Amino acid sequence: MAPVAPKVKLNNGYEIPVLGLGTWLSREGEGISAVKAAIDAGYRHIDTAFLYRNEKEVGQAIREKIAEGVIKREDIFVTTKLWNGFHDPAHVEEAFNRSFSNLDIGYVDLYLMHTPMSYQFVAWEPEDPDVPSVPEFTEVDYLDTWRAMEKLLETGKVKSLGVSNFNSEQIARLVKECKVKPVTNQVECNPGLNQRKLTEFCNNHDITLTAYSPLGRPNYYEKDPINTPKPALDDPRVLAIGSKYNKTPGQVILRYLVDIGTIPVPKSSNPERLRQNIEIFDFKLTDDEIKILDDFNTGKRTVPFALSTSHKYYPFNIEF
Repeated sequence: MAPVAPKVKLNNGYEIPVLGLGTWLSREGEGISAVKAAIDAGYRHIDTAFLYRNEKEVGQAIREKIAEGVIKREDIFVTTKLWNGFHDPAHVEEAFNRSFSNLDIGYVDLYLMHTPMSYQFVAWEPEDPDVPSVPEFTEVDYLDTWRAMEKLLETGKVKSLGVSNFNSEQIARLVKECKVKPVTNQVECNPGLNQRKLTEFCNNHDITLTAYSPLGRPNYYEKDPINTPKPALDDPRVLAIGSKYNKTPGQVILRYLVDIGTIPVPKSSNPERLRQNIEIFDFKLTDDEIKILDDFNTGKRTVPFALSTSHKYYPFNIEF
């Protein structure tokens, strides 16, 4: 029987599985096959975004698995995101409805503000993530965007709201000024950027931390080792821990991230890798092993949003 990730309760009473499937760059046929394989492997948490241009594929895969009787709609937790170009409050509802229609699964479990930074609205079609363009900034206050998102809860089409790529000061401001507290902050988090301080800050506000790029983007390192932090996957210390538990380095790292209180969403379309990534709930790292993984932290990002560093609300100019 396929393993199923345990759940944690969000601050609004809903529950989220502590491990999910990331779908960045899973498009067209790969998007459908990866999500279906993930559901067969036991995943009950799928993370997508309007920017990823695969919401239709994610939704189709889920509907097909529901039709097969593998899952019911209420068994699976689906996240999507509001892109930067739609931050104007006048665009928020339409942006959400487009994602809602793309997915076509009855409701969205979690809707995130993709970043606190607003870009000029260009078109409703998302940009090609393979060909990033230099964005034209606007100064829409993310609090105004959030207040427009809050109104979405009244529609019944979405159950929870959250943020992504927010720093501690931005979260504190949002919590202080707005009615609805975000249930999660989704940020890059891996051994090289373990987000310990931000996790603690979020926990103190009853906000979970979801970890994207949990394995450190090894494919980016292979292409550009000078500018990309080296992932911990092939380090002898990680290999030794894996040998002890008969686990892969990736499994050790994902277990570490769960053990330090985050919710990793690793991306994969390889059925064997998908299976490995969720088979992390039959062991637990010791305190000493967690300290070993902590030693990899350098604070360097593999996703620095380099084209947006001059934005008024660029989130990475402070420590956390």
